[in-house]
Amino acid sequence: MRKADIQFRKLVLVCTNEKPDGKACCAKKLSPEFYLDLKLAVAGKDPTIRVSKTGCLGNCQSGAVIAIMPDNIYLGDVRESDLEELVTRITA
Repeated sequence: MRKADIQFRKLVLVCTNEKPDGKACCAKKLSPEFYLDLKLAVAGKDPTIRVSKTGCLGNCQSGAVIAIMPDNIYLGDVRESDLEELVTRITA
């Protein structure tokens, strides 16, 4: 094993998990377009921050959920209207 060539200052995980049984999940509460909008907005402000889709973050009742690492911040009930505030918070 070796250290990866590219290192990021922060990693933002956007839960896009979808549960097939109709139970609550982040995919039903946040559009895939939001993930892409967030990724592009953050990359435009700070290319040292990586925004990635992820599976379940184990907090479905608070969906949609975003985790910001290494800050160890978990945000729940994220909505598309939160985009501008999220970008500011993430790139700070």
